[in-house]
Amino acid sequence: MTAPQEPTLAPPGAGLPWLELQIARIRFSLLQRGGSRRSFDDRFAHERERIRTLLGGCNAEVGARRVLIPRLPGLEDSSRFWSVWMTLDHLRIVHEAVARVIKALVREVTPPGAASTAAVKPSAGVGPEVVAAFEASCDRLASVIAAAPKLDTRARYPHPWFGPLDAAGWHALAGMHMRIHRVQIERILARLGSERG
Repeated sequence: MTAPQEPTLAPPGAGLPWLELQIARIRFSLLQRGGSRRSFDDRFAHERERIRTLLGGCNAEVGARRVLIPRLPGLEDSSRFWSVWMTLDHLRIVHEAVARVIKALVREVTPPGAASTAAVKPSAGVGPEVVAAFEASCDRLASVIAAAPKLDTRARYPHPWFGPLDAAGWHALAGMHMRIHRVQIERILARLGSERG
């Protein structure tokens, strides 16, 4: 099988179109205000379970196949040409980063450096071993959150799109982010199914 031709996409870290970003900021602000620690835990667990279900019909060949999908709201253009394994690798990278950020913020310490969407892109060569790594990253993030006595911290760490967030904000973001990429996995699998059928 020949490798798919690399499409021309915006560079990693290019962000979202201006209007979409403004809408995303409003929606995220409403999500934060209307949610709770428990609801954000539940959302994360629900999206994780939906991804597990999607992976049930995903063998090594299907998981590794990169396909170009239309851009979803909340998804950078550079992320449209991923495989299922690449999407899981991205989630793994983000979960590990968010766990480190929350752990620091709970101690009222602002982590060094800056969050970057370009820095959390996956490896194109990742394989089925990423499933276990994804699960471990979910467990790690959930355990860091469960161990935190409180998430409403004075310390903040800026997200490149949503600005300075406390630990509760990063917690709220985790499930919302996983939902975007769960939909991405659905679209990848649907595209692969239409190509086979």
